[in-house]
Amino acid sequence: MAYVAVKGGERAITNAHAWLAEARRGDPAVPELSVAQIRTQMQLAVDRVMAEGSCHDPDLAALAIKQARGDLPEAIFLLRAYRTTLPRFGASVPVETARMAVQRRVSAAFKDIPGGQVLGPTFDYTHRLLDFKLAAEGGVPAAAPTADEPMPAEMPTIASVFAHEGLLETPVVAADAPEPFDLTREPLGFPAGRDQRLQALARGDEGFLLSLAYSSQRGWGSTHPLCGEIRMGEVSVGFVPDELGFEIEIADITMTECLMLSGFASLDGQAPQYTTGYGLSFGHNERKAMSMAIVDRALRGAEFGEEVMAPCQDAEFVLYHADTVEASGFVQHLKLPHYVDFQADLLFLRRLRKEHAAAAARAAAAQADPMKEAAE
Repeated sequence: MAYVAVKGGERAITNAHAWLAEARRGDPAVPELSVAQIRTQMQLAVDRVMAEGSCHDPDLAALAIKQARGDLPEAIFLLRAYRTTLPRFGASVPVETARMAVQRRVSAAFKDIPGGQVLGPTFDYTHRLLDFKLAAEGGVPAAAPTADEPMPAEMPTIASVFAHEGLLETPVVAADAPEPFDLTREPLGFPAGRDQRLQALARGDEGFLLSLAYSSQRGWGSTHPLCGEIRMGEVSVGFVPDELGFEIEIADITMTECLMLSGFASLDGQAPQYTTGYGLSFGHNERKAMSMAIVDRALRGAEFGEEVMAPCQDAEFVLYHADTVEASGFVQHLKLPHYVDFQADLLFLRRLRKEHAAAAARAAAAQADPMKEAAE
């Protein structure tokens, strides 16, 4: 089909929408990709969209990916925009990740961690070579072999393993502690407490946090940690309805948690302990959780008396620029009309060029007749 430019704002936008729908569908001879296929076969993309969209709903995340033609930041924008239309009827009870039904659990610091290392579904040990058998389509992979030993229902966290020695710092929530900050209802404010920082990091762009974590490891910061533990699995979400007054389970969701160990510190006169960074994300989202934990620890530098001199240690820099939707919107707004701004700049530039040409002409005249210039 041939396309011609369309003049007129509303008509042009309508035609652009139609063209977008055609481009999204692609070749009609190829079967359409279903939301169910995206949800079940592009699970890591769905998990990222849910995490950064702040909305745990695999079906909606898959729909957003389809609507966005696979553009994950756009899908995140769509899901977060939809989230703002939903009524809020309460807050869940904090999830207990220590009671996670683990599917994957590894520690790079503690080889013989109680419960063992559980590799689970991971790219870590695969060859980074294209598998052309996947192009054949229709094949059913062999079922994963049954484990030699059944996994325990719960696995102790690395924090609980070392609790009796006090080697890891253990956050203590005071009885009179205020309610956690709610970034979905309140704008960023500084100085930002750790609750606010962790919420912003949980919603932050994975690529941005990954780059910051990498920068910290390369010396642009003071954080080169050990991965104390990373675990992924199902956790129960509890809720206390007003009409019942006791907790009920309303869902089981997949989450990824990471605890990074980084350096020693003596706080409030206590014996030296490992300091930690923490990451938690919806879905199977290891790179995000690990990056979040590294950046969380970097942002705590001042708390441990470290010199704050790198971007990843600057809370305002990190939190203001981590948000996918904010960053995308601010960059892409440059595509919108800025005709008045450009015309003003253009008039100013032409005046500068005119003044420059006049100055150049005077300089040339002075060089050609220096006596005349001196007399003047």
